[in-house]
Amino acid sequence: MTDLKTRRDQAFGSGSTLFYRDPVHIVRGDGVYLEDADGRRYIDMYNNVPSVGHCHPHVVEAVSRQLGTLNVHSRYLHEAIVEYAERLTAKHHAGIESVVFSCTGTEANEVALMMARAATGGQGIICTNAAYHGNSTEVRRLTRCDSSRGDVRAVPFPDSYRAAELNGDPLSIHLEALQKTIEGFKKDGVPFAGMLVCPIFANEGLPTMLPGYLAQAQTLVHDAGGLFICDEVQAGLCRTGNWWGYESAGFEPDIVTMGKPIGAGIPLAATAASADLLAAFRNSTRYFNTFASTPAQAAAGNAVLDVIEQEQVLRNVQETGAWLLQALQNLQAERAHPRLGDIRAQGLFYALEWVEPESTRPDRDGAIEIVHALKDRGFLVSNAGAFGNVVKLRPPLVYGRVHAEAFMSAFRDVLTVARA
Repeated sequence: MTDLKTRRDQAFGSGSTLFYRDPVHIVRGDGVYLEDADGRRYIDMYNNVPSVGHCHPHVVEAVSRQLGTLNVHSRYLHEAIVEYAERLTAKHHAGIESVVFSCTGTEANEVALMMARAATGGQGIICTNAAYHGNSTEVRRLTRCDSSRGDVRAVPFPDSYRAAELNGDPLSIHLEALQKTIEGFKKDGVPFAGMLVCPIFANEGLPTMLPGYLAQAQTLVHDAGGLFICDEVQAGLCRTGNWWGYESAGFEPDIVTMGKPIGAGIPLAATAASADLLAAFRNSTRYFNTFASTPAQAAAGNAVLDVIEQEQVLRNVQETGAWLLQALQNLQAERAHPRLGDIRAQGLFYALEWVEPESTRPDRDGAIEIVHALKDRGFLVSNAGAFGNVVKLRPPLVYGRVHAEAFMSAFRDVLTVARA
């Protein structure tokens, strides 16, 4: 392990991201399980990339068969990629009609920004102050943005857990902050293009949604001539117990971006909107992507939809998600640990907020210790959120009741030891 880590640092450059103090050397995956080089199995409770499970046989067979038949760039006709575009857009609201395929969520969000700017003639983009939407030069400007100037500006994310610290009605305060930011663009002579958010604020820490916030935010954006973009990379594809996170939030965005989970490990991402928005984007940019819209991507995307539709994955997310949330809430009611603060969930996505006792002050170090303790017991999770103090649980969508029961047993043990 030490030799492999040394070689990796040399090959990738020292500082390349790895999870855990003692990194896990994974060699095999199957469903919700990962196996390391020593034969130890872990239950994966973090990865949304293998959305329908690691190495799902239907996805493996479909992609393998296609790679053994044909895979070319995007500038030829191919039936399967058109079929996939039709199937994918049909899962969205009626205003989502056409799609631009790419390879990563970063690219999908880059396309969305270009699309909004092409349609509105504006440049100004609003995000939240604890967001992450990708790694390109342009998109990474939205990461942890704290700017109130320039053409990318941030508003505070709705931190419901700490809403009592605000002086007034939280919904009104957040909407007023958004309106002020929109007006700031006008004051500074920056034409407004739109707003880009994750509809469940996943990287911000999955806060309990302020009822009506996103619908009213979209109204403010539209009134100012902008478009509203939803980043569904983490929120979408049944993760929340609905097909898309915006459904859970109760509104219909103008542009939707999708990434990792829709390809279950094959690089596949998408930006979808109305036919008119897509036409304006195509005409103004002549965008193409050599490795997007390929037969292999179509095979992966169609296979993922097959699995979700045929294996009742959405129902599993709803039922297993509800069971695990209730079990976690029962644990919290027992006051199993003084630092286990708020517990938040949507479908099979959980945020366990770790705080200092009798307060809402973030305890990042405590969350990290819980993450390592769970790893030692065979459960792979991570810490995340605006303050790094949220224990983040986001298993593959096929994670079931038996896996949730095993996790709860281990988690109880971890909390008991941590209290000692």
